[in-house]
Amino acid sequence: MKRFWKHAAPRREAGLYTVSLDNRTVKTPGGTALAVPGRALAEAIAQEWNEAQAEFSPADLPLTQLACTARERIAPHRADIVRQLAAYGLNDLLCYRADTPPALAARQHAQWDPWLRWMDTTHGIGLITTEGLMPVNQLPWTEDKLMALLAARTQDELAGLGVLIPGLGSFVLGLAVAEGALAPQAACAAAALDELWQAEQWGEDPEELAKRAKILADIEDAARFIRLAGA
Repeated sequence: MKRFWKHAAPRREAGLYTVSLDNRTVKTPGGTALAVPGRALAEAIAQEWNEAQAEFSPADLPLTQLACTARERIAPHRADIVRQLAAYGLNDLLCYRADTPPALAARQHAQWDPWLRWMDTTHGIGLITTEGLMPVNQLPWTEDKLMALLAARTQDELAGLGVLIPGLGSFVLGLAVAEGALAPQAACAAAALDELWQAEQWGEDPEELAKRAKILADIEDAARFIRLAGA
């Protein structure tokens, strides 16, 4: 896409904030004006439009994409999104442990156990762990608790969590990032623990390195979006 505007700026309208590109309003893919609840998010969205190059793609506008997702995907399909994200908690990455080699198992315990304890202490949801790849059955009420936790979130928070949780493969790590308890880089390192272990043993794979860098960028964008939406 080609840049057609000179300056982007937030504008208050009917208690919400839109973003104008000169005399045009940023719109969602569905054609409605993109309106967000707070000025901080609107200013950040305007900034990324101001920083767009002469040739750009939607990937250059992550905050805009997330805001559109919240309004056009999350809002009309909220119950389905909550159910899909809760499913990650029932099969959380942190619940599946290696039994060998012992050093890898020890590293998993050291890096993952504190976040399972955080989940239990902060939200009253204790998850059961297992060794190997055999499925683990969580307690019967766990799904209801996970869904209730998500149901209390705004559509913007759910849009951010829709990137954080699948990107990390972990409900626990994604939620910890969303709540500011865990930094994106530390979360990505915890989520990629097994891959990082293999890289230490056999050397780094450039494709895996590039993949992790892309995931980190997405996680940082989603965490920033949630923070701005709540400002």
